[in-house]
Amino acid sequence: MPGRDMFCPPRRVRRGAALTIVFAGVLAAGAATGSFGAPAVPDGAAGGSASVGRSAPTGHHEDIARAAAEAMAEGKSATEAAERAVSRSGDRWGAVYSQGEYEEFEEALDGAYTGVGLWARRERDGRIEVTRVRPGSPADRAGIRKGDRLRSVDGGSVDGRPVTEVVSLLRGDAEDADAGTTVSLGLERGTRAWRETLRRARLSTDSVTVRELADGVTVIEVSAFTKGSGDLVREAVDQASQDAGIVLDLRGNSGGLVAEARAAASAFLDGGLVATYDVDGDQRALHADPGGDTTRPLVALVDGGTMSAAELLTGALQDRGRAVVVGSRTFGKGSVQMPAPLPDGSVAELTVGHYRTPSGRGVDGRGITPDLEVGEDALRRARTVLSGLGAPS
Repeated sequence: MPGRDMFCPPRRVRRGAALTIVFAGVLAAGAATGSFGAPAVPDGAAGGSASVGRSAPTGHHEDIARAAAEAMAEGKSATEAAERAVSRSGDRWGAVYSQGEYEEFEEALDGAYTGVGLWARRERDGRIEVTRVRPGSPADRAGIRKGDRLRSVDGGSVDGRPVTEVVSLLRGDAEDADAGTTVSLGLERGTRAWRETLRRARLSTDSVTVRELADGVTVIEVSAFTKGSGDLVREAVDQASQDAGIVLDLRGNSGGLVAEARAAASAFLDGGLVATYDVDGDQRALHADPGGDTTRPLVALVDGGTMSAAELLTGALQDRGRAVVVGSRTFGKGSVQMPAPLPDGSVAELTVGHYRTPSGRGVDGRGITPDLEVGEDALRRARTVLSGLGAPS
């Protein structure tokens, strides 16, 4: 399961992960959130933001709300009744969150989460590998390194388990673990096997990182579209060397705030269409702001962990002829979810539509095919492409 930095779903997310783009009532202004899980993820969550509104129930939202209300009247759990109703609905991406979970979800997209500060992915043999360690985090202080194998969490083997489940264990989702609680990890490095007990901490997300390579190429890596990430991308573009190209690294980007993805698109486009989407059949559109850099050579790096809002951005840059897309086919999450409050204060997110790229391509279940498909050494190939576009390599 390829990918780099990735955010896990909020607590108690249904198995398989929500992988949603949540379109709230404020979407008329282009704001949206995503809840995600999947290929390669950090132990932190990415959640919604304060801009996420509570829309009135539409379509099968009413059925879910009715099931929750009936359960409450009978003295049963409204949340569990809603979860069962969502499962019966056949909505692949539908999910139900308690009020506290959704609030935590919203806080996380503002850039904070509780965890130990490591990212992980599942290898083909089912083993879990650490792909990144946050500097200064509990994992970093314990000496855990990129490439270490994570074999167990609190005594239970994680081999073969979905990485989202492993992340949930690291965070202590089942116990609603807070900062300061401990988690025991079984680790392996070469022939060495050992255990570490870490104390969870409140950490901030670094959704955008920028570095300049020796040849002047600027690499802008966006791990998720959290609040403010679009402005950070534009700032990085403005500060990049005028004599070299840009690599926009979206590998493992789990999605996030669609408004931020639109803002990131605006850094490279001079207005125009970014995507279209529908909500219960009502067609809408997202447009870039004018004034973006449209001349500097640009390559977008993607892989199977590129999802949701990141796919929306990739599709816009590819369809508009602004970037050469390099890597492997993206995940294929292009459905639209809308949140609605339930009688007990919990929130149901149910699919209400899909988005399309500027040329009208559907993404859901298909993903986006790169212009140049490569596996390993993707960054090197991206730099080669840049040199062919007129930037030094």
